Amino acid sequence: MASFLYRLGRLAFRRRWFVTALWVAVLAAVGFAAVRAPEAPDTGSSMPGIESQRAFDLLGERFPGSAADGANARIVFVAPQGEKVTAGANRAAIETLVTEAADGAQVASAVSPFTAKGVSTNGTTAYANITFKVTAHDLTDAAKQHLEKAIDEARHSGLTVEVGGTALATQPAAGGSAEAIGIAIAALVLLLTFGSLAAAGLPLLTAVIGVGISMASILALAKALGLSSTTGTLATMLGLAVGIDYAMFVVSRYREERAKSRTAQEAASLAAGTAGSAVVFAGLTVVIALAGLSVVGIPMLTKMGLAAAGAVVAAVLIALTLVPALLGFWPNAVLSRRARRTGRIEESGENNGGSRWARFVLRRPLIVLLLGVIGLGALALPVRDLQLGMPGDEVKPTSTTERRAYDDLATGFGPGFNGPLTIVVDGKGATDVKGAVATITERIKDTEGVVSVSAARFDTAGDTAVFSAVPATGPSDERTKKLVHAIRGERAAVETGTGATFLVTGTTAVNIDVAQKVQDALVPYLLVVVGLAVVLLLLVFRSLLVPLKAALGFLLSVLASLGGVVLVFQQGHGASLLGVESTGPIMSLMPIFLVGIVFGLAMDYEVFLVSRMREAYVHGDRPAQAVVSGFRYSARVVLAAALIMMAVFSGFIGAGESMIKMIGFGLASAVLLDAFVVRMAIVPAVLALLGRSAWWLPRWLDRLLPSIDVEGEALSRTVPAPAGDAAPEPART
Repeated sequence: MASFLYRLGRLAFRRRWFVTALWVAVLAAVGFAAVRAPEAPDTGSSMPGIESQRAFDLLGERFPGSAADGANARIVFVAPQGEKVTAGANRAAIETLVTEAADGAQVASAVSPFTAKGVSTNGTTAYANITFKVTAHDLTDAAKQHLEKAIDEARHSGLTVEVGGTALATQPAAGGSAEAIGIAIAALVLLLTFGSLAAAGLPLLTAVIGVGISMASILALAKALGLSSTTGTLATMLGLAVGIDYAMFVVSRYREERAKSRTAQEAASLAAGTAGSAVVFAGLTVVIALAGLSVVGIPMLTKMGLAAAGAVVAAVLIALTLVPALLGFWPNAVLSRRARRTGRIEESGENNGGSRWARFVLRRPLIVLLLGVIGLGALALPVRDLQLGMPGDEVKPTSTTERRAYDDLATGFGPGFNGPLTIVVDGKGATDVKGAVATITERIKDTEGVVSVSAARFDTAGDTAVFSAVPATGPSDERTKKLVHAIRGERAAVETGTGATFLVTGTTAVNIDVAQKVQDALVPYLLVVVGLAVVLLLLVFRSLLVPLKAALGFLLSVLASLGGVVLVFQQGHGASLLGVESTGPIMSLMPIFLVGIVFGLAMDYEVFLVSRMREAYVHGDRPAQAVVSGFRYSARVVLAAALIMMAVFSGFIGAGESMIKMIGFGLASAVLLDAFVVRMAIVPAVLALLGRSAWWLPRWLDRLLPSIDVEGEALSRTVPAPAGDAAPEPART
């Protein structure tokens, strides 16, 4: 591996014009394809394998043309203090709005609250449902503006008018200015790490090129592969983060080899052969983690994972080819200012910060290990109370009309009104369909926790009915989840007595089912991803204990970060500091996101840090000295990489949406804990306690495993040692 990448880096350095032109051509080609490609389709959010999805599919089959997936707007009216919505002027304003809304383009129906029993018992609150023939993605600006104009006119009457639903929902922004600040911090970290604008800018430039190629490819293939516009979100975030990191590691090793008096070409080749080997295997672990998301069985998550894996592959290829090529154009620009000014390149000293920290840990490994494990274990304790769900309008800022509409409905009609359950009755096996539907309706109405049920609506064939049941508790309440299970638990008895069966769906039921699906898939996902990564690390380090230690350390860091998310976003400790106005269940996909993304990044740090220790050990260092050598060369760069990741992820904490805040906080805290506690403290402590046994591998297994040579042992035999000091040399074109 090292020899092949050495030759690849040498070729890229010598043929830098061709390599650079090739990448520019690739970027231009996929960019042109993306511009000419049709708009990405709205693929929806199908969740195969869950009851609520089966019910939704049955609705589409038995009630064709009902636009069950069409956009909707629930307009909520609150009368002024001391008045009722049924008063003359208020009623007239509401009726006018409904009439005007019904005349809008793409509108399927507009139902007045006075004909649909949409007025609260105290008469202070009412709501009107507006449904559309198309999805929210396909709504035209003209249709939205027509509805917004009607709403504004109703507000002028003195009524408080708020809007929920999907038609006019505000789209969550990623991080805005906070995300830009995060990228600026990443640039500053690079500048402080390398002391050179060129060395700081090169990783940023190559990362942007990689993300550009990845995103253009996603847009170009969107229609053919059924990708949505949101598929590239994860690809952009991870492509930028790992692209910076991988290029930074190659540049860092290049500077290190130049400090050993290597020529620019030789240094670039060796950087590709040694650091490049670590980049390849670090990238493979990330790809495994992302591609493993397909185990969950959620199509949207599978597509996001595969798209992000493609972005990581692009980042690896660019680090191995484009980075050496650019180093060929400006071989001295990435060196420190002192080296360019004095003509002498100084090698990293024996007693830099990384080596001093390693010696500190080696003197007291047991204490460091216990403190790290106990600290992470304490942070992980809140995971015991983890509640998964899909937070809705209730966690949006009160500045949004969706949140105010949610609160007004909860006040006027009860907390469960915002999350009604949809019951689909399939009466094809019943002799008396209407009698069966009536029996099921009464049984569900009598279930503890149900406030009311609506009248059943039959399809044209008369063998399928649908009605709604309003719970007494809110959509994200744990009691609502128990109610859904209780209703489903009655199905067997109902089917026996009536010959008909029923399914429970609706947004609340979908969120409950997805949370359960993710929870059930978490252990298989962990086994697949961690198992494959352990095998990969076994090949890299040729050790049994190092891969196991890496996997256990990851589990500690991811559980601790998930515990922090529960502590803040579910239990509310410190939530106000992050601008979180309301707490609730943790987003269903959050554990999977954390496991997948953080596992890949954690293995990045493991490979980059421990591969230098392995390299030193193979080249003759004692086990303790190998740990010091690894920290001497890699600690600063690994910490810089972690700070860059944290800066990029922290930008999402500044978003207005609670879910985006949650993702940013979870990823940033996971990187913090894994890099600074696990990799920088627990890893050297464990290696110090294990000594030579850390690198032990049974002889029979050693003979079976292929020789990959990540540490570049073959290069040390074939590449001649530097003859003397090599001063900075001019670029050769």
